[in-house]
Amino acid sequence: MTETASPRPHLVMGLLAVALAGALGAAVWTWQGAWRGRGSEDDRPLEGLKVFGALPDFSLVERGGRRITLADLRGKIWIANFIYTHCTDTCPLQSALMGRLQAEFAAEPDLRLVSITVDPEQDTPAVLAEYAGRFGADHDRWLFLTGEKKALYALALEGFRLSVADPAEAAQPPRDQRSPADRPAARSGQSSPRRTIRRHAVARILNHAVAWLLDPVPALAHPGHPGKPFIHSSRFVLVDRQARIRGYYASDDEAALGRLRRDAKVLLREDGPRHDGSRHEAPDAPDADDAAGSRGGTDERF
Repeated sequence: MTETASPRPHLVMGLLAVALAGALGAAVWTWQGAWRGRGSEDDRPLEGLKVFGALPDFSLVERGGRRITLADLRGKIWIANFIYTHCTDTCPLQSALMGRLQAEFAAEPDLRLVSITVDPEQDTPAVLAEYAGRFGADHDRWLFLTGEKKALYALALEGFRLSVADPAEAAQPPRDQRSPADRPAARSGQSSPRRTIRRHAVARILNHAVAWLLDPVPALAHPGHPGKPFIHSSRFVLVDRQARIRGYYASDDEAALGRLRRDAKVLLREDGPRHDGSRHEAPDAPDADDAAGSRGGTDERF
């Protein structure tokens, strides 16, 4: 009889691994808070208006149904973050903070706020529109974007260099359609396919858990309805008019948010219109090698 690996053990292991990550994250939260935001700018390598590289082009859908690309944001100073609407942990806090930024920069026509979902299956344009309304988001100045999941995750990981993960996908076993008896492990007398799948799933989830423990503390949110949880960075990202990342700021650190406001104002003054109608000259974008060097390596996630 053909043996089929039950999905229930993988689900249990996935939930246990996520719970373990949460416990370990809580243990280091206080330790991180002890030093976060202190010291000189040399102690805050992700701030200080350095150039962390240019964002790639993208094409996503705004809550009103219109298509938004990188070209639509060029020439603007913008602050981006990643959320999902059924998150009950840090996402509402982030959105409330974005609402405060919207009010504080109301007199700055060249500043945009951009919130990007990590759960496009749930967060349709209509759902995003309802969520945006709860925070009083201006339709033109505060964008909520969704799109294909692969494109969203590529933008987060490869564009913004931010951590994001779907634990449910990490817990899924490899799609090997062969029966256990036909698989190489079974024929060579190695561990059973079920045990191999379990080790593979646990290893992938723990890898995400380790990344979750590194600064900054990403948002691990547990929804209050059947929607599944996601792991994602809670950083706010400051982007200049040339679509270059200029800083990463911890959304749970009031001092860091103060520096975000300061840096955004600096960019608005540097690149904004002069009183005579002309514009300030913006610095040239760095080449690819300089951008990669500013990021500290192409594999780094924040």
